[in-house]
Parts: sequence; C-alpha cells; structure tokens
Amino acid sequence: MNNRGHRFGGNWTEQKLDCVSNYLHEYTKIMNNQSFNFAYIDAFAGTGYREMEVDEDTDELLFPDLVSPEVISFRDGSARNALEVKPPFMKYIFIEKDIDRHAELERLKQEYLLKPEFSENMIECENEEANEYLKNLCGKNWRAHRALVFLDPYGMQVEWKTIESIAQTKAIDLWLLFPIGTVNRLLKRNGEIRPSIREKLNLFFGNEQWFEVFYRLAQRIPIFDEDEQWEKTGDIFFEIEQYIMERLQETFAGVAANPLSLRNSKNVPLYLLCFAAGNPKGAPIAVRIAEHVLLKQLREGNLR
Repeated sequence: MNNRGHRFGGNWTEQKLDCVSNYLHEYTKIMNNQSFNFAYIDAFAGTGYREMEVDEDTDELLFPDLVSPEVISFRDGSARNALEVKPPFMKYIFIEKDIDRHAELERLKQEYLLKPEFSENMIECENEEANEYLKNLCGKNWRAHRALVFLDPYGMQVEWKTIESIAQTKAIDLWLLFPIGTVNRLLKRNGEIRPSIREKLNLFFGNEQWFEVFYRLAQRIPIFDEDEQWEKTGDIFFEIEQYIMERLQETFAGVAANPLSLRNSKNVPLYLLCFAAGNPKGAPIAVRIAEHVLLKQLREGNLR
C-alpha cells in the first residue's frame, strides 16, 4: 500500500527542517554571486512530505516496515523545503530507492515545473541506491561545480565511504542527520553484538575502533579463567557524539563545533544534526554560517 508521506518525530523534526532550510537560503544567496554551477542533493529524499510520528520511541528507523501506517498529519519535508528556497539552486537532485516514494517525488517535480522559475533540467529524481549514486557522482570533475548534500537516512543506511567521497570532492558541503539514538540501541550493554550488526557499525563508522571507544573491560574480581567481559561506557551519548565529530573533523576541511542534539519528549537524544564543509577555501565562511544557524535553532528550541 502506498501511503503518501513518512512518519517522523515531533518538535525535533521541525528543528531539523528549519535549521537546514535557513542555511539553504544563505547558501544560495552566496552562490548566486559566484561562477560555479551549484546543486542541492537530497540522498534519502522520500516523498517530499513527512508525517508526524505517534510514538517517538519506536524502532521505526531500524524497522520501518513494522510501524503502523496511520497518518497524523502532513508537513512539508526536506525536498519541498529545498524547492522553496529563494533564490533557487541551479540544480536539484533527489535520490530515493523506494519505487513508490520515487513516484511521489516525480509528482512533486511536476508540481514545481509549473512555476516559472523552474525548468525541466533543474530537477532530477533518481530511483537509485543512495550510497552507490553518491560515490559515482562524487567521482566526477567538480572543478566548476559546488553542491550541498543532505543525508537524512531512515536509519544507518549511510556508509562512511560515502561520506569520505563527499569530502574528497573538496566542493561539497554536508548536512548529516546522525542517528545517535539508533546507534545507542545497537550497542548492547555487555558488548555482545551480533556479527551482522557489528559489520553494519563498521560500515557506518568506517572502521572497527568504535568498540574500543564505546566499551571498557568490566571491573570484576577474577575467579576462574573466563573470557573478558565488556560494558558500555557511562556517558555513552557523549562518547558517540565526540566520536562522530572527530571522524568528521578528520575527513572534512571544516566542521561546525555545535551540532544540534534532537531529542524526543522524554529528553532522550534521537539525532545529532551535524554540518561539515568540503572546500578548504570556503570552509571558514560556511562553518561560521552553519554554527550561527545551529545556535539560533538551539535558542529557539529552548524557548518552545
């Protein structure tokens, strides 16, 4: 059954969309005074709509097919928000693997092609696997091009090799919605992680060192020659945030130092909204704008 839209959380989703949208407006203003061709790339574009989630604490992001399709309300999603940016991008690329969601994006495209500021070649809707598409796109010549990529996956579909490919262009800036809550759920307290999940985490972080960061040997009195036992570190959310920030800083020319923690109604971290700039020359300005947008969103969120 094709249900139009997606189910995501409450106020934190508003914060995410507002934050990225505010940056997009600043980005296109600057790029319109440059000689580059510039694009917006949404790698998990969905339908361009989203639906409010009933229970923010479900495992929807890990197991989206197990969640009830009941719709609460529709709100504009990241694809539509990007199309509303003034001045517009020169190119929009929306990537969606799911056939039904891709079809909705095509309908969204036709809606905007009725507007005078859009032409047929400005909007592309790609029915592709996002990691493979992005790695292939990043391998092209970016000398005369710039782009902003938004990675907002349903769970842990993004591979670190994809993020590295984005950084290696030295031409693409990145907004990453990092699923810190999902990662925490996968990190079992005793360190006994299934091989398939461990491999997923390896692909996600790009290495195996995450285990040594998130776990420590359990403090106990040895009685028999038992196997080593591990336990999750105390402030695990802090450790995960620090680790992903370090990985981004090792990879990109510049990274905003104040990622936005997006939390559910119980104040449990769900996501970390991070910004990274790929071009060394433009990184200081890009990071400064992103940090201002993130700080503004944090202050407004605290007032709600």
